[in-house]
Amino acid sequence: MSAFNGLPADYFRFFNELKKNNNREWFNDNKQRFRESVQEPLALFVEAMAPRLKKISKHIVADPRLNGGSVFRIYKDVRFSKDKTPYKTHGAVQFRHALGKDAHAPGFYVHLATDEVFYGGGIWHPPSPNLLKIREAIRSKPKIWDKATSGAGFEKRFGGVRGDQLTRPPRGFSADEAHIEDIRRKSFFAMAESKPAAAKKAAFAGDVEAAFKDAKSMIKFLCDALGAPF
Repeated sequence: MSAFNGLPADYFRFFNELKKNNNREWFNDNKQRFRESVQEPLALFVEAMAPRLKKISKHIVADPRLNGGSVFRIYKDVRFSKDKTPYKTHGAVQFRHALGKDAHAPGFYVHLATDEVFYGGGIWHPPSPNLLKIREAIRSKPKIWDKATSGAGFEKRFGGVRGDQLTRPPRGFSADEAHIEDIRRKSFFAMAESKPAAAKKAAFAGDVEAAFKDAKSMIKFLCDALGAPF
């Protein structure tokens, strides 16, 4: 495969048109275009990130395969959604931990839509046992959590930790716990925002790498909490 030189202009044109034609007939007519303008450029991006990720952690996987690799599928799971359109209208890549088999493992994420681009790291809706381990780690190691999520680079780039929260402290935790705002979270992530135009340039891989480095301390904390090597 050739080197990553940024996403092609047709990447964003494809998704703009898909928003207006989110149906199987249009997608099937544009399937080869999808492969050439979306899947293959994203796979090149994954390849470009592989050596950069190794410098951050040898346990984070960059898999450029078009099916089953780091590039998310475009097909939506509409079983529990009111919106029954079959396709996602954005591309995305996840570099997950080698021990994780799905999106609920610690790792790094890149979201590439026509109107927004963001990237960073964390863990999204971990299973209850893993969520409890993370909450207990935050409670038992508040200084380490604080250091991992409040450094100058972390604050400047991400503005803090994000993730949806419970309205009350979870069972077994009190409202006066240190970092109770984070303990109430059901997901833990740090994301930096960018512009679609930035993703069209070869330098985008370096921009993403810099953000991943700033998120590294938090990802390491999450891995340590789950007993996963980092």
